Amino acid sequence: MNRNDKRKTIKKENKNKGRIDPNKTKTFVVHHETTLIDYLCKKLPGQSRRNVQRIIANHQVAVGGAPVSLFTYHLYPEDEVILSWTKIQKRQRKDLPIIYEDEHMIVINKPSGLLSIASDREKGRNAYRLVTDYITQTNRNARIFVVHRLDEDTSGVLMFAKDFETKEVLQKNWQDIVKDRAYYAIVEGEDIQEEGHLKDYLMMSDVTQLMYVTKDRTHGKLCVTNFKRMASKNGMSLLDVHIDSGRKNQIRVQLGNIGHHVIGDDKYGEPINPIKRLGLHAYELVFTHPITGKLYDFKAPIPPEFKKLFWKSHVEIREEKEAALAKKQGKPSNKKPTNKENRWQKPEAKRKTKKR
Repeated sequence: MNRNDKRKTIKKENKNKGRIDPNKTKTFVVHHETTLIDYLCKKLPGQSRRNVQRIIANHQVAVGGAPVSLFTYHLYPEDEVILSWTKIQKRQRKDLPIIYEDEHMIVINKPSGLLSIASDREKGRNAYRLVTDYITQTNRNARIFVVHRLDEDTSGVLMFAKDFETKEVLQKNWQDIVKDRAYYAIVEGEDIQEEGHLKDYLMMSDVTQLMYVTKDRTHGKLCVTNFKRMASKNGMSLLDVHIDSGRKNQIRVQLGNIGHHVIGDDKYGEPINPIKRLGLHAYELVFTHPITGKLYDFKAPIPPEFKKLFWKSHVEIREEKEAALAKKQGKPSNKKPTNKENRWQKPEAKRKTKKR
């Protein structure tokens, strides 16, 4: 093994360090308020209390995908406790994309490709764990609670509560507390109308587990989506989308239903994927703080890869202006060659052939 191969191996090991292998875990769902040690003692009747303490101290327990080593860690209904056969190590979080934080909540700009919480196939790599690792760096007793979720491939504003009371108030009064939820969506087609108001009933298929539009008002859930077209280019359109309801995959399903699938969405269609990710970004969340009563407006800037599809950068615009001016004045362009080989290439010399 050479030096580069050794570095790659170490890098791979560090990347997987602390990850939870779903094939080497056992998961429990909490139904009553309790402490971690008391809960696991009941779930593991064959183990003594001392052995259960060793399991927790050895970093083999996670809550919601975030490792926990505190015996008296408080558990609440719907918490997911994960028992791992291998050690789960905490990580230092210094570059967490925090938008806002106070004693009651924390808001982040979730990257695309990151789950909001643990799933059956991925127990450890999620936004819940990232935020938990961050807040427990200064307080071992600190914890967070899920308030709402974003799809794995959707980026943008994601909020967590820091105490159970705030979480309960937010979830039970979500429709009244939240004043606006806005997204940037890139869809196929330039012929989409300037403005649109979509009102559909959605259901989940028992076979595919995917959402679909239905005329069944009895079993379907009402979804309302409004949008405005911001730009169109190269067979795509950028939309400013506002939702009045928050159903699963609502935007993707309703836009796809009118023939304009979100790019990169291979779950509900087969659209193009020029940016190698889903073209959906939750850019704004406006709500009334459940404790202070203050109105907050949290925003996450439009991703650079979204911009590049519709607008040129300042450098590109400047170079085009300089080239146009130079052409008008009859001067050579100041634009630098992009290929160094072409820049310094000399005319190929004639090869001398020896006579045989």
